[in-house]
Amino acid sequence: MHIRKYDFDYGRRTLLEKSAKGIAAGGVLAPLWPMIAKADTPDVSRAYPDELTSIEVHTKGKIKPGDFVTADNVEHVAHLLDPIALKQVKEMGRRIKIKESTQNVDDLMEEPFLEATLRNRGKAIVGDDQNIWYEKKGVPWKGGIAFTEPTDAYQALANGTLSWGRHDYSQYAIPDWDIAPDGSIAYQYDFVWSELQVTGRNDGKIFKDEKDKTRYQSVWFTAPNEQSGTSFLSTWYYDQRKFPDLIGYLPAFKRVREYPSSQRFEPLVPGVTFFLSDAWAAGDPLATWGNYKIIERKPMLGAIQDNWYGDDENWLAPTHGGPKGNTFWDTTMELVPECIVMEAEPTQYPRSPVGKKRVWIDVRNQEFLAYVTYDRKGDIWKSFEPGLSKYKTDKHEQKTAKGYTTWSWTYVMSHDVQTNRMSRIRQAKEVAGGYKSEWDIDQDVDVYNKYLTSQAMRRLGA
Repeated sequence: MHIRKYDFDYGRRTLLEKSAKGIAAGGVLAPLWPMIAKADTPDVSRAYPDELTSIEVHTKGKIKPGDFVTADNVEHVAHLLDPIALKQVKEMGRRIKIKESTQNVDDLMEEPFLEATLRNRGKAIVGDDQNIWYEKKGVPWKGGIAFTEPTDAYQALANGTLSWGRHDYSQYAIPDWDIAPDGSIAYQYDFVWSELQVTGRNDGKIFKDEKDKTRYQSVWFTAPNEQSGTSFLSTWYYDQRKFPDLIGYLPAFKRVREYPSSQRFEPLVPGVTFFLSDAWAAGDPLATWGNYKIIERKPMLGAIQDNWYGDDENWLAPTHGGPKGNTFWDTTMELVPECIVMEAEPTQYPRSPVGKKRVWIDVRNQEFLAYVTYDRKGDIWKSFEPGLSKYKTDKHEQKTAKGYTTWSWTYVMSHDVQTNRMSRIRQAKEVAGGYKSEWDIDQDVDVYNKYLTSQAMRRLGA
């Protein structure tokens, strides 16, 4: 006779107890990050009982790897989806492929970021100025996850804010499709998104010794012709109380202009449903939001692996669902054993249309899995769902300029449920203009002067 050491609901009960008691450490059967820090134990599933690492056990056999979650069986995993994803499956024909849970921590982030995390673990502090420092006030963070065991929601969101893409440099070639309620494509754009880490870099250095900056980030549109050349540059200061500088170049006016630094809740171009504020669920400085709180800890379905379509020549996935079968990307999700669910409110934006945001964060790599915003009346408004993955299939593998297998985001679906408009974007191999997705480009490529200055905005626009 097999005797179970833990009853079926032990894991979920423990997560509820941890949330109630404010326990910060991840893991149920063992502390998660001390286990990860041991080089001989990369299997993160050892920290959790089977009910939190096996979708088949969790659903008592009703859902298993290889199955699709549809309207016919979604009730078995409804508690594992954010409310908008649940609505998409129940009412709009979305289906989600299920895979086994990822066990190796090496598949949850790229090697340089993991190395920086282990090297700097336990050395982050929150100063009395609300900024994140390395051991003492005034020393910028030196890379990796700042708080592997966040004690509050501010620390949990800081992990994403300090380094969005988790590379020292990221350049994303992005096609975008904006779907109208009737399923027609209302707009289609190609654009490039560039991120250069100044501090918080995996290599531990500070770009140009600019200790007062977090990152430079730009976006420029390359198609269609009427939007081509529209470009924006955001300069993030290290001080989390300070708004980023935002400038833009509009070809019609042939000049670079400054935008109000608090203008972060408007689409950059017509038709898209996402804002600068939505980026990585951490698109604004930490201290410009407030009333941070952790709501609960729970398991979740997340798209964290097997979402790179490297077998397609431009890395594009099929679509399905909605009125014309093109509203949703084909996606693969898996059971994530433990998520921090947190909320925050935009306290420094008096005209913000957003009332609050809720973010689901995987405690194993401190990356967000789902993000939902609510309007000022408290009604649910939009989702910003990411797909993440190692860039590797049975036939293809994409590496960074430094030779590591790429780990990055693969898709985003931004669904405005109040207007039923969907923006879905993809990290593609290449977009119009010949720009390609690249990461950690060699130092002899001067990406700062090419893409991240006001002169670059004018040149890209022209």
